[in-house]
Amino acid sequence: MNGVTSTTARTVPVETGAWVRRFHPGGQDAGHRLICFPHAGGSASFYFPVSRALTPGADVLAIQYPGRQDRRHEPCLDSIGELADALAAEVRPWCDRPVTFFGHSMGATLAFEVARRLEAEGTVLHGLFASGRRAPSTVRDERVHLRDDEGLLADITRLAGTDSAVLGDPEIVRMILPAIRADYRAAETYRYQPGPPLTCPLFVLTGDSDPHVTAEEARAWERHTTGPYALRTYSGGHFYLNSQAGAVLGEVSAHLG
Repeated sequence: MNGVTSTTARTVPVETGAWVRRFHPGGQDAGHRLICFPHAGGSASFYFPVSRALTPGADVLAIQYPGRQDRRHEPCLDSIGELADALAAEVRPWCDRPVTFFGHSMGATLAFEVARRLEAEGTVLHGLFASGRRAPSTVRDERVHLRDDEGLLADITRLAGTDSAVLGDPEIVRMILPAIRADYRAAETYRYQPGPPLTCPLFVLTGDSDPHVTAEEARAWERHTTGPYALRTYSGGHFYLNSQAGAVLGEVSAHLG
């Protein structure tokens, strides 16, 4: 595989629209496109540093889910299936060149499901980076989305994925909680539906002390592709990539290059 293959012609939209964001325009003419999927409760801006680091060598795009930031007045989607269906349609026009997905936590599961939908139509990714998430075929009985607000915030704080200053502002917390709860529900109620494995290269990245991903759950990703597979373990927890940004960006950059 040397990038995207497709059965239909596509036209790249002039504007990125509501779902897809480009922070640094210098990458439009790059030969490779990287599309990034945020974690539960996350937003497109989480990948601003990635865009800054990799543009103009690659065209870096980030997904903005409904219900947060400038889309906060839109209804949240609380199903991986619904999100994947919507995103497959949104991402499809951007597959006019080699495309790699990068997803962290819930974003990894979502990137995988979007990739499945694209492959079913004849579009094969150049690669998929699945970060901080157990393999789709592994199951845990997680019910954090059913907790009260305090319980939900406690889990977010434990994972250290949100700035503590943000969590200390009651007004901001009230604004972001619906999106966080919807994302947690989507991630925790997701159940893998058996089907053909991907054929693209699959790179699994995980932290060695991540409470949400065991070594066995990370290795189980291998069964989800017939293409090349690699597992990288870094020092750190669920958001290991904040402290290991240089190493992770190096891994992604080497693939894109």
